[in-house]
Amino acid sequence: MSERSAVISRNTSETDIELELDLDGRGEVDVATGLGFFDHMLDALGRHARFDLRLRCDGDLEVDDHHTVEDCAIALGSAIDETLGERRGIARFGYAYAPLDEALARVVVDLSGRPASVVDLGLRREMIGEVACENLHHVFVTLANRARAAIHVDVLRGDNDHHRAEAAFKALALALRQAVERDGTEAVPSTKGVL
Repeated sequence: MSERSAVISRNTSETDIELELDLDGRGEVDVATGLGFFDHMLDALGRHARFDLRLRCDGDLEVDDHHTVEDCAIALGSAIDETLGERRGIARFGYAYAPLDEALARVVVDLSGRPASVVDLGLRREMIGEVACENLHHVFVTLANRARAAIHVDVLRGDNDHHRAEAAFKALALALRQAVERDGTEAVPSTKGVL
């Protein structure tokens, strides 16, 4: 693992999570949350961001998917925040468009240290696989909060909700890849001198 890596353990009465993240990886992903569609989205995120991501979650799926999805997003966002440290020498900003067949998503990221999120996935179904669509929205909001980032997500078009959601996760991956890139300096990318 590189110097920009983190290991997060999150153990609550609702979930038991072990996560390893390396920002300077090759996109090697090994995820098992018990939710097939969510695993698919996290796989797309890690692979397209070129983050090495290992995640194991044993959650209270007998209740529903909410705690598993939320706590995995908490762990991932916390890992991103930890790996960035003072956020010296990074590009800070990233943006991307990602199509998936007829769907098109745009994501803009600012690793500002200030959490904010605006998310419009435009999903029409109640569930995709065993994941509630409202919880997919929640992933982006929780990531923004825990990673201390501004994340704007807009799915611009698409007829298929699976495609819309996957395009959004892929666009997030590409935007994050840009934002975490090293810029060759040790400067904090802010007029304030601190993020």
